[in-house]
Amino acid sequence: MADRILVTTDDLEHAVRINAGLEAAGFDTAMVSSFDDVRQAVRGRGVPPDCIILTGGLHESPAKQLLASAQDHAISTLGLVEATEPEPKDLARDLGLTAWLAKPVDPNEAVTTTRRLIDRRKLQQRTGIMGESAPIQEVLVKIEQMAPVTSTVLVEGESGTGKELVAKGIHDLSPRRGKPFIAVNCAALPETLLESELFGHEKGAFTGAAERRLGRFELADGGTIFLDEVGEMAPATQVKLLRVLEERSFFRVGGIQPIKVDVRVIAATNRSLKDAVALGQFRDDLFYRLNVLAIYLPPLRERRSDIPLLVRRFIAEFAAQHDRQFRGITPEALQILVEADWPGNVRQLRNLIESMVVLAPEGEIRAADIPRDIRERGGARALPVRVSSASRDVAGQEVEFILRSLVELKLQIEELRRRIEERPAQRVEVIEVGGGPQDPLLAEPVPEAGEGGGGAVIYRAGMTMADVERAAIEAALKDTRGNRRKAAEVLGIGERTLYRKLKEYQLA
Repeated sequence: MADRILVTTDDLEHAVRINAGLEAAGFDTAMVSSFDDVRQAVRGRGVPPDCIILTGGLHESPAKQLLASAQDHAISTLGLVEATEPEPKDLARDLGLTAWLAKPVDPNEAVTTTRRLIDRRKLQQRTGIMGESAPIQEVLVKIEQMAPVTSTVLVEGESGTGKELVAKGIHDLSPRRGKPFIAVNCAALPETLLESELFGHEKGAFTGAAERRLGRFELADGGTIFLDEVGEMAPATQVKLLRVLEERSFFRVGGIQPIKVDVRVIAATNRSLKDAVALGQFRDDLFYRLNVLAIYLPPLRERRSDIPLLVRRFIAEFAAQHDRQFRGITPEALQILVEADWPGNVRQLRNLIESMVVLAPEGEIRAADIPRDIRERGGARALPVRVSSASRDVAGQEVEFILRSLVELKLQIEELRRRIEERPAQRVEVIEVGGGPQDPLLAEPVPEAGEGGGGAVIYRAGMTMADVERAAIEAALKDTRGNRRKAAEVLGIGERTLYRKLKEYQLA
């Protein structure tokens, strides 16, 4: 069955040419004259479109409503942006477009982009990686880029973010898709068993080894092996893993013959391996071998816009699984879930939705049905989170971590002071308030007097580092009249970092 594409006719010339190109490429297309027609198609009971191409009118209210509806229904969107648009990337991000092209648009480019968006959507459906936010779309792009090659991949992300789904996605898109995908949780096995599990053993290699046993690397030959929580691997096993990565061979436990394997290694960790290397807990040479290609999987709190989509998907899934007539979730309850911190990320959200679908008495999730610790938001932070394996010296690690954090904080303060002193062009002024001299970094922002300041920042005693950072961002945005790209340049940080800080301080 051909993929279905809707093309709006706001820019008729572009719409006709793109529609013709899509039809020639084998897509099932339809041109619609109004956003109401598109909304009807999105919300209708028939087969929803696989992609919507908006040829114009992106600044109008109906377009924003349509794009919000498309996000809720997991439909890809491609927007054609006017050549005069000053910040097309910011516009696409703010509207929630899956992709955008600047006019004039070559129909062949539109067809290629549309096919890529549909393939990416199918990848999401196959792997279960759900989300329309920019961070998740970036993850999907990296999966597409990394899948065709054989390089080692390191997936970093907190517990519950879906690291194994990413590994499976890479495998399913790779030339190895028909070969084995073997997953090993390195933290689930003690050191004495992990080596035998990975590399196998010969008969009589140790007490209880009654017969030869193939290891996971042999079983994955020709395919992919996924090493979850690789940061928990013991030093002796790290050495043997390094040998496999370097020489593509290993010895079974108790064996004397090297065994050659053709295996792609995808490793995952829920803690910073760079910090583990600095603390002497992880081999630096192994880290470099694993970190050839890297994917960062963002926690749920960094992509809150995906929570409504995830909630609706999980409600539909569990209502069908438990054979319950379920209406959905109230806006008030949904807002509570969006604002929660989710230390357990998608896994925690999914489990909570299942429990509420089963237990909600009214066939609808209401605010009162949500556990108190989630309703109070801060309570979610109190959930227990494992910080290291029991076999490590936890107290010693905590002391080292605190000391390193204090040193990093001191360096950040000195860097901020240097920037304030050396960049008068930013018009970030330190104004002493009160009778005596003050350290400008120990002050707190007060409302501007309204004169002669541009982006001036005023400080008072008691200001935290977060207050300093927020004030500096506000000043830079004011100086650049809201241009985020220029503000990021003024602040000396990346645009993505600025975007994350805007979300964190609720300045977006």
